[in-house]
Amino acid sequence: MCDNWKRVDEGIWEVRGGQQHFVYSKVMCWVAVNRAMRLAESRGFPHPREKWREAQDSIYKEIMERGWSEDRQAFVQAYDSDLLDASNLTMSFLFFLSPTDPKMLKTIDAIDRPTIEGGLVSNGLVYRYDPLKTADGLAGEEGAFTMCTFCLIEALTRAGRTDKRRLERARLVFEQVLGYANHLGLYAEEIGARGQAQGNFPQAFAHLGLISAAYNLDKALGKGA
Repeated sequence: MCDNWKRVDEGIWEVRGGQQHFVYSKVMCWVAVNRAMRLAESRGFPHPREKWREAQDSIYKEIMERGWSEDRQAFVQAYDSDLLDASNLTMSFLFFLSPTDPKMLKTIDAIDRPTIEGGLVSNGLVYRYDPLKTADGLAGEEGAFTMCTFCLIEALTRAGRTDKRRLERARLVFEQVLGYANHLGLYAEEIGARGQAQGNFPQAFAHLGLISAAYNLDKALGKGA
């Protein structure tokens, strides 16, 4: 990872617009080095500590400088881009940023706006990116990405530990998305504009997001935050 993190890649969504320096990919490079270093230190494993720490710090610095858009006031999809990407909501879960870091809060706010206002939310559901501006190379109508809706809920929940307004917003979005499950409580990969299931069904990622969002939201509400 230390030797390859500067390379371009296809990104988490594997869009067909060519390889780029996707911000989420860089964050995951940071996660790999950070967790490897923490594991090695906690277990006493021999490792090139200085090399790993230098890589970790370099990745972090580059993301903060090139992944942030002053114009959008948010972390964006890729370096030199102004497009939002819901995958960046995971920054606080991955401990790359504090849930209440000003840039994390601004990224949440930018994404949690209606699509007609430049955000990624429509009918309480979250698109993974703006399908009209992202060259994903896919035919058909892009639906809201179910996992991303649960990511928004969890990001709002974590930020809501010190802000009741955000916690109430998380509760509202959670209650809304529950209505899109089928009669067995299962979700598809995407939810279409008319509430129809689209893509892989059922999708594991969507249900992992549901479990994590439900657990953390219940925990935050239970503390009376």
